Amino acid sequence: MASQPGAALRLLLLISGLRAGLLQQGRSSSLHGSSENFAIPDPFYDPIQSSGERQNLETENVTVVEGEVATISCRVKNNDDSVIQLLNPNRQTIYFRDFRPLKDSRFQLVNFSSSELRVSLTNVSIHDEGRYFCQLYTDPPQEAYTTITVLIPPNNLVIDVQKDTYVEGEEVEMNCTAMASKPAAVIRWYKGNQELEGGKTEVEAMDNKMFRVRSQISVTVLREDDEVPFVCLVDHPAVKDLETRQYIDVQYKPAVMVSVIYPPGLTREGESLELFCKVAGKPRPSKVTWVKVDDDLPDHVIVENDKLYIHSLNKTDNGTYRCEASNSVGSSSGDYTLYVYDPPTTPPPPTTTTTTTTTTTPSTTPDASATTEPAVHDTRAAEEGPLGVDHAVIGGVVAVVVFAMLCLLIILGRYFARHKGTYFTHEAKGADDAADADTAIINAEGGQNSCEEKKEYFI
Repeated sequence: MASQPGAALRLLLLISGLRAGLLQQGRSSSLHGSSENFAIPDPFYDPIQSSGERQNLETENVTVVEGEVATISCRVKNNDDSVIQLLNPNRQTIYFRDFRPLKDSRFQLVNFSSSELRVSLTNVSIHDEGRYFCQLYTDPPQEAYTTITVLIPPNNLVIDVQKDTYVEGEEVEMNCTAMASKPAAVIRWYKGNQELEGGKTEVEAMDNKMFRVRSQISVTVLREDDEVPFVCLVDHPAVKDLETRQYIDVQYKPAVMVSVIYPPGLTREGESLELFCKVAGKPRPSKVTWVKVDDDLPDHVIVENDKLYIHSLNKTDNGTYRCEASNSVGSSSGDYTLYVYDPPTTPPPPTTTTTTTTTTTPSTTPDASATTEPAVHDTRAAEEGPLGVDHAVIGGVVAVVVFAMLCLLIILGRYFARHKGTYFTHEAKGADDAADADTAIINAEGGQNSCEEKKEYFI
């Protein structure tokens, strides 16, 4: 190892000679081919010796996005004031100690000391990519290199579709292209927040180490996909959340649903009915039509676009009412089946005597037609008014049954009372035609004559 004074003197002589002899050296292209460069030869450089001797010299690789700043650091451990030099991939000197021979103002000195040479490179481009060398002038000299990797995000992201409007059930083919990226981008597809599978990807290599990526996907669209974004999302180390969206106009035939606005419960005779036809379609139907299935609409039915009114219902209004709607895609309909019930009956006022109750109950007996009502309306019976009417009807029926049983018991009692003696005695038989009581007794069967005839004599 050379002594410190000798090494310093040698370096001063070297620099002075180089500046005097090489000042008029021809221009050499910089990394972009526009800056002047004065390369300082390295008299101590020996690639055979320096390739494996990096004990005291350290550096790190740098990854930077195009247009940003890259920082190169040459660090020395246990330095003895040996000279540190930074060279570009063409082995042109960028910095010699704190002096910059390369006339490229994008390189700026960040820090210089006996243990570190740190240089920044602004506005990095793809042309700056490569190996940068750190040299330490020791005996023997040492060298280490750092690699600058430049990332280039896609400069354009486009989705192509064949047309803007589709009919429900059609297949849509979409293409998403990521232009000029480094490395090659990865494309993913989403429908809303749901990731789609099955995309086909093609990667094409371009000049300057860049790539063009194209992804294609096919989707069968439904009415739920109308105005839902199809998203092309790029995964790339140089950019986050890079995406583009495509909205598909999906047309579909109408969906029709008929609902009852009034009444909320059973539809009874004498009341009114109001129906509403809800229609959803694209394009929206301009008109809806009301018809009565297998019959004409009654004369007293009022139709106002999507509403139908029937005042003072009667049983001739029974039937199925249909709402029809159509657009350029197709047509649909919705039905409502009307069944008109009897008007509600008013229960009799409460009484205290059984007789009055039994005589008034026939007027509250339910109409037999109520038992023939369609099952589809049974769930609406619970919406009828107070339950007192049903209780009065049941009470009247029970009273009638009790009264009938009492009458039957009374008649049977009287019948048995009148025929009681006929079954136990025949003493008065034959006395029915007697003129007086004495004759009746004599003529009666079992009288004294009979007694005499039944006497027995023993001798």
